Amino acid sequence: MSIERLDKGRRMSEAVIHGNTVYLAGQVAEGPDVESQTKAVLASIDALLARAGTDKSRILTATIWLSDIANFAGMNSVWDAWVDQENPPARATSEGKLAAPKFLVEIIVVAARG
Repeated sequence: MSIERLDKGRRMSEAVIHGNTVYLAGQVAEGPDVESQTKAVLASIDALLARAGTDKSRILTATIWLSDIANFAGMNSVWDAWVDQENPPARATSEGKLAAPKFLVEIIVVAARG
């Protein structure tokens, strides 16, 4: 089975497609609060999934990292408006240090295609 990489760099690819499975790198965005960052991250996810030939209705798993778990409700308010209510993925959310203090949320997804 072939492996396709989107936006391949020296360190990582933004997405890797193997067969009918799409693996996205952790997506982050800048913004003044967790809600605006979450909206931007989800827009990046939508765009990458579209390039890979799939969409949010085919997300299998989502892993969400928050720099502060106190932002859980704010992130969820945006997530709940975005997620496909008929096809919600398995999901985990945790608190942890992100790559830079300016990042409040990072989301990693794996999706099916085909």
